Amino acid sequence: MIDQLVANIKKTNAPIVVGLDPMLNYVPSQILDKAMKEQGETLEAAGTAIWEYNKGIVDAVYDLIPAVKPQIAMYEQFGLPGLEAFQKTVDYCKEKGLVVIGDIKRGDIGSTSTAYANGHLGGVQIGSKKCYGFNEDFVTVNPYLGTDGVKPFVDVCKEEKKGIFVLVKTSNPSSGEFQDREIDGRPLYEIVGEYVSRWGADCVGKCGYSYVGAVVGATYPEMGKVLRKIMPKSYILVPGYGAQGGTAADLKPYFNEDGLGAIVNSSRGIICAYKQEKYAQFGEENYAEASRQAVIDMREDINANI
Repeated sequence: MIDQLVANIKKTNAPIVVGLDPMLNYVPSQILDKAMKEQGETLEAAGTAIWEYNKGIVDAVYDLIPAVKPQIAMYEQFGLPGLEAFQKTVDYCKEKGLVVIGDIKRGDIGSTSTAYANGHLGGVQIGSKKCYGFNEDFVTVNPYLGTDGVKPFVDVCKEEKKGIFVLVKTSNPSSGEFQDREIDGRPLYEIVGEYVSRWGADCVGKCGYSYVGAVVGATYPEMGKVLRKIMPKSYILVPGYGAQGGTAADLKPYFNEDGLGAIVNSSRGIICAYKQEKYAQFGEENYAEASRQAVIDMREDINANI
C-alpha cells in the first residue's frame, strides 16, 4: 500500500491527506437539521449527519488528493452509529481510489495488539472464511510499549501489504514532556525514530519506502530535519499544518531530495473551510466547494515551498 500512496501523490502532485475529523458543530445546519428531523435528537441522527457531511467533502476533493485520515475518536463519541459512519466513510473513500489512514493511535502488547492490527488492517478467520473489519490501508500506532506493541502491526502489514505510521514527535505543545527527554544524552524521539527505521527495514515497497512510517509534527521543523536523516526510507505523516501553527515553509525538512517522503495533514483547515473568512463567500450550503478550494490553495502553498 505504500506503493499506492506514493503513486497517488505523484498522480495528484499533492502530498496532502485530508483529516476527516467531524464534530457536530462542523456539520452544516441543513444536513444536521434534516437528520434530526428524520431520526430525532439521537446518536443515530449524529451518525447519519457526519456521514453525509463526509460524503459531500469526499465527492468534492477526491480527484485532488491521494489520501484521507479519519480520526476514529470523532466517530466513537457517537457510539455504534458513529462507528457505522466511520466504516461507511472508509469504504466510500476506498471506492473513490483514496488511500485511507485510520488515525487510531493504538498500542498494546501480545494478542491485544494483534487483535487491533487484525481489526483495522487485517482480518479474522471465521470458519473457512477470512473476514475483514474496518479494513483501512494504514493506521497510526503508539510505540510507548516498545517492540511488543508494534511488531504485531508490522507482521500484519507484511501479510496484507499495508502500513503504519508510528508516533515519533507529535505536534501538540506538551509532547516534549516525554518525547524530548534525554536518554544517554539524546532525546527520546530520536531513539524512537531509529526503532521505526529498524522495524521497517525488511518491508520496503517497490517505491523505495517502507511500510513503517512515522508521525512528526510540522510545528517542530528542526526536529523533523534530524528525523528525516534518521528515517530515510520511512514516509512521514506530518500533522500540525494550518490550525496548529505549522506553515508550508516549515515543511521542507520533512521531504527527501526526490520530493517525496512526506504527506501533510490538514483537518479543520479543509473540512471547516466554509467557516473561515477566506472562504465565507461559499456559504454553508456550499461547504464542500469551500473544502475543494482549500485543498487547491494548500496544494499550491506546499508545492511553492518544498
